[in-house]
Amino acid sequence: RQIQARRAQRRGVSDPERAFATIQISRNHNQALELGKYAIRFLNEEKKLCPRVIAKVMLLHADAVVCGLSALAAKTLGPCVLKEEALNLGVKGRGQRCRPGYAQCFGSFFQVPSEKAVAANVCAVREWNANATLLGYNRNLPGGGAGEPSHADFYPVVIAAAQQNPKVDGKIALRAMLLIDEIRGRLCEIFSLKKHRIDHVVHGGVASAIVYGALTDATPEQIESAIGILSSHYVPFRASRSVGKELSNSESGAAAFIAESAVLSVKRSMRGFVGPRDIFRNREALWKMFTDDEGGD
Repeated sequence: RQIQARRAQRRGVSDPERAFATIQISRNHNQALELGKYAIRFLNEEKKLCPRVIAKVMLLHADAVVCGLSALAAKTLGPCVLKEEALNLGVKGRGQRCRPGYAQCFGSFFQVPSEKAVAANVCAVREWNANATLLGYNRNLPGGGAGEPSHADFYPVVIAAAQQNPKVDGKIALRAMLLIDEIRGRLCEIFSLKKHRIDHVVHGGVASAIVYGALTDATPEQIESAIGILSSHYVPFRASRSVGKELSNSESGAAAFIAESAVLSVKRSMRGFVGPRDIFRNREALWKMFTDDEGGD
């Protein structure tokens, strides 16, 4: 660990656990577009990642899958409703790779629209509220102490993309899961959505749109457009978390619906629908709520 610390210090990173996070996108750049470029580059590069990091991602994914399967086995309402909704739109495809735009729900060989599979699977993963929680905090970044929470609910987005793209193998899928965590973690450091009564799943939705687009061969411009669509039209508030001691189905549905919207935003963008550009600097967008003054970036 001391050797890692010295190496990290030479690279200008004081925490060896964060030594791989060396890319910084300036506030003076189109960050939505740059995130799309970075995601595509990261998923296609051959650079070997830290085995400890990959092992942690595998553990979190296994935990999420078990949580999801358990929720379905217990016949919890939200996941079962969304799975039934998905299967009503499905076609049988046992033993075959899903065609473009389609994926599979937990425990089923039916091919369903990928956004419906994502909604059902994310809802199941989230149902018990038992999987890993991330709190965004970076002491080395000015303004990086927002402490916004986020959960490991969005791995089904990667699986849905892998099921329809033969180029995505297990190695790339693990990188994609890590990338979702990395992006939502960085957003959680800066943007405290709960202060504005906005549900923190938005961060996971943005990360899902970026990674799903990169895995399904979207261009950086299409990913940028998808982020704009999602941020402009699909922002949930925390009403589902104000139900007293009893959780509603919307508690688990919040992550499911934002992930579904993220996949839909990418699909529409790839078909030619153009969302707002440069959304993080758009003065009428969600992200403007976090500036200190009217002239802030």
